[in-house]
Amino acid sequence: MPQYHIWTMGCQMNQADSDRLAAKLEVLGYTPSPSPNEADLVVINSCVVRQSAEDKAANRLNSLKALKRRRPEAVIALMGCMVGPGERQIGELRARFPHVSVFAPPQQEEIVLEAVAPLSPHPDMDVACVPGVIPDDRLNIAAYVSVIFGCDEFCTFCIVPYRRGRERSRPVAEVVGEVESLVAQGVREVTLLGQIVDSYGHDLPDKPDLADLLEAVNEVDGLDRLRFLTSHPKYMSDRLIEAVGRLDKVCEFINLPFQAGDDDVLRAMRRPYTADEYRRLAGRIRERLPGASLTTDVIVGFCGETDEQFQRTVDLVEELRFDKVHIAPYSTRDGTIASRQLADDVPLEVKEERRARLEAVQERIAGEINERLVGQTLEVLVEGRKNGRWFGRTRTNKLAFFADLGDWRGRTVPVTIEQTSPWALQGRLAPSAQATGRRVITLQVV
Repeated sequence: MPQYHIWTMGCQMNQADSDRLAAKLEVLGYTPSPSPNEADLVVINSCVVRQSAEDKAANRLNSLKALKRRRPEAVIALMGCMVGPGERQIGELRARFPHVSVFAPPQQEEIVLEAVAPLSPHPDMDVACVPGVIPDDRLNIAAYVSVIFGCDEFCTFCIVPYRRGRERSRPVAEVVGEVESLVAQGVREVTLLGQIVDSYGHDLPDKPDLADLLEAVNEVDGLDRLRFLTSHPKYMSDRLIEAVGRLDKVCEFINLPFQAGDDDVLRAMRRPYTADEYRRLAGRIRERLPGASLTTDVIVGFCGETDEQFQRTVDLVEELRFDKVHIAPYSTRDGTIASRQLADDVPLEVKEERRARLEAVQERIAGEINERLVGQTLEVLVEGRKNGRWFGRTRTNKLAFFADLGDWRGRTVPVTIEQTSPWALQGRLAPSAQATGRRVITLQVV
């Protein structure tokens, strides 16, 4: 049987693309290989959100030259944001990486399938009709489903609109159908993905919004939990917040990047809100979703950022007390608006100092938030075992561990929290677990 190996970088959308490709390859008769050295197909699913990520993908591609010389019949494919949507971009990549056989932009895995289908045990199968059925031995309890592709915002620091193209939403019925298929295979939690997921639906004929989509997916029988990533303050409507509070399967967890706490920096980033507008939005979320987890993304050291401007970011993090903050030092990406119009003038050592300082602030805050959970009993959807302990996530997306001899994978169980850190919770199975734990039933899909 032919074998495949996929190496995935970057965001959850890339992981969803890789999972979908892997499932379809296995329908074609391919089996996974733990190493590229034995694989008949090697796929690099690339990320270019930072220059370091693109450099890493390029290095991995260059390392495969020896494999191609040793086994000329092996197919090497590059997919993801490094490819981008344009023929010019693909032509430049062909010249740069002549040993790569296939170039597939994001969400176009059929290009890879078409290239390798003739080598499969089912060479006459129509790749456009290949279902994405996940084999039982690779099945996850939680899965990602992309619902909107691309981005129309053109923040000055971001390369994504140039690589993933303009926004394209999937019809509600199509998304619901994919979720139903995943649930039939044993998935119990689904995260709806988009570069800006709360922009969903504006380009569809009947103009549904994300609240409409959540309502439809919430009705899928057998689904326990529903999340969505990543949101933009511009589209976080009161209607969407109300839907999160009303729909029983939608988890009380919102990721809402603010990127900077200073209005001048936000304008330079082309983020269409002020710090105070974000502050009021966070207040509405907290008021209508008490107990919800709120996380965010921050860029430190953006072009021209002064110490005083950075301090406003620190102040906003201190004030709003996020459950988690993803912090990234700014790095210039060729092709972005910032690379053409703004000077990357904050020294690297200053960026790193600001990142470390903000991480220390957030570590303290997260530790204090989690410490308040000691003694509480929380619902945990168990995903697997690590170092002899079961792990899973609460509805508010906090990682929780507990030890028990039973088989709890795929069950939603009550866990009493005994210890916490800024990053995870430690607990014990509550006595009611035997009565309330819901067990996954995996169905054979044919």
